[in-house]
Amino acid sequence: MLSISFWLAAILLVAAVMTSLRYGFAESVFIGTLFLPGALAVKYFYPKVSFSDRASGIKNTTFITIGIILAEMMLFMIAHFVLQVMRDDSWNFYGWPDLPDLLSNPAFIAIMISALAVGDYFFEKWLEKRYPSEKKPVTFLSERKSISLMADEIFFVESSDTVTTVVATEDRHYRNKTPISQWEAILGDGFIRIHRSYLVNNTHIESFDKDSVLVGGYELPVSRKYLKAVSQR
Repeated sequence: MLSISFWLAAILLVAAVMTSLRYGFAESVFIGTLFLPGALAVKYFYPKVSFSDRASGIKNTTFITIGIILAEMMLFMIAHFVLQVMRDDSWNFYGWPDLPDLLSNPAFIAIMISALAVGDYFFEKWLEKRYPSEKKPVTFLSERKSISLMADEIFFVESSDTVTTVVATEDRHYRNKTPISQWEAILGDGFIRIHRSYLVNNTHIESFDKDSVLVGGYELPVSRKYLKAVSQR
């Protein structure tokens, strides 16, 4: 319910911006809702991008971004066309201004979508802390089998090229193709990234020094990039 309230408030804020483009209130709300597909696409697709190969990760992120923006621009053009016909009640396209420049501006579209996606991310984090829910198992596919584990059972997630390995208690290893960046989003704050290839469970860290951590009996390297965050944690 609170998530729905967030999106309704977000749409109204975007609609307030749209009214400055000479749209009526109802028209502005309609246009505002068209930013939601882009924000949800960012929420869904970005975590799936793997940066195990940095160049490939950047390229895929760029392609996804371009695709989202082009799709949004197409939606705005169609919506503007529909509103124009509804307003004039005819097929005369000369009585109403062309598509506002802002709605054909990639930078503006990217900023609006980013604001919605970032707002949703932090709102969900706030909800998790404010209303902690009962712990649920993490379900994923490994060797074509459905595996369910409680987060507490996972020692760490290791990434190697396009394959990740979930290492759990009782010497269990599960191969999976979900990128480690997505595992980071799935497992949440109880896990910390110590290396581009390792995501570890905080509660299972047995010891730590500047070069490595001991997790569930496994010694894993800590890279310079994550050293400060690991030390603070």
